Amino acid sequence: MKSVYLKKGRDKSLRQHHPWVFSGAIQSVKDNPLSGETVDVFGHDNTFFGRGAWSAHSQIRVRMWTFEDRAVDESFLRSRIRSAFNLRKELFRDNKTTAFRLIASESDGVPGIIVDRYDDYLVLQLLSAGAEYWKDTIIKILEEEWPSKGIYERSDVDVRSKEGLTLRSGLLSGVDTPAQIRIKENDLSFWVDIREGHKTGFYLDQRDNRNLMRLFSKDKDVLNCFSYTGGFGVAALKGGAQSVVNVDASTAALNLSKQNILLNQLDDTRVTHLEGDVFALLRQFREQGQEYDVIVLDPPKFVKSKNHLNKAARGYKDINRLALSIIRPGGLLFTFSCSGLMPSNLFQKIVADAAIEAERDVRIIEFLGQGSDHPIALNFPEGKYLKGLMCFVE
Repeated sequence: MKSVYLKKGRDKSLRQHHPWVFSGAIQSVKDNPLSGETVDVFGHDNTFFGRGAWSAHSQIRVRMWTFEDRAVDESFLRSRIRSAFNLRKELFRDNKTTAFRLIASESDGVPGIIVDRYDDYLVLQLLSAGAEYWKDTIIKILEEEWPSKGIYERSDVDVRSKEGLTLRSGLLSGVDTPAQIRIKENDLSFWVDIREGHKTGFYLDQRDNRNLMRLFSKDKDVLNCFSYTGGFGVAALKGGAQSVVNVDASTAALNLSKQNILLNQLDDTRVTHLEGDVFALLRQFREQGQEYDVIVLDPPKFVKSKNHLNKAARGYKDINRLALSIIRPGGLLFTFSCSGLMPSNLFQKIVADAAIEAERDVRIIEFLGQGSDHPIALNFPEGKYLKGLMCFVE
């Protein structure tokens, strides 16, 4: 069996069942594994730790499949995928929601594999060399375990280049997807473009936060920044908001947002869609004296790597400071970071510093995160990537 041996003193994380082995922890490699192949992982003293997928290009050289002496084959992958599916069947047993994450990569014990359900279609992302290696098997299992009209691939994210993989998207199985797919989210409906939309088409991880914000929107003026296809805006209107302003840089996203307002039979005269740079528009609102009762900040990922953390921190501080300066006393700020490399405590400190500069007294009402279909494995804290704060602003 092709094998990897660790340096002395570099096995602590594996003893705690963390699924990543970095290049700097490896002492030697036996039998030249190909990228994606399964390797046995040993400590410097020949202690067997388990089996993982080898990546010849990534700084994460091994992603662990299992910490047992167990074959990694179709049967193994099927059992892990079936377990993930069973959890979602329990979470969404009432059938009120038809779009959710079916498989969440490391958090479901299958590193690099993400599968999202959008009504009768599945969207597959393969983000690691190991996931790519088992691609045909994964597709077969998906077809058999969760029959759908089609499986569409969205392996078009930059992280694949770190694995030495090309970016790719397109139909993998079944009937080609329509331009838009209609999904249900409890009593709301949305049009989703899984072929060209952000991530796999929709921000599934914000489902619970949309519902929470809706509860506090009655008779409020709401500003939805980085609005994408209007998820928070639709929720606010459904909650009885007096007015909603959706701001995004994408014409296509705003057009779909307008369709989503009509799809839910909401009053589109209470909605304004503004295309532009959020930073610039927030400054403009401040200069004009425009104020809001509720502001949502849900920006795209600012932290691409650890080297970008300081720059990202400045960006988060800037938008939060600007938002806090235009919230009416007694208003609410829902602010988020979807950057996995942004620590929760640092994000809170950034918002605190922004409040000081904005000269506002702010209290955290609730800590927010991703929905239950995006679980966080205890041995993989990196799975907690979405961090949010619901803040009361005096």
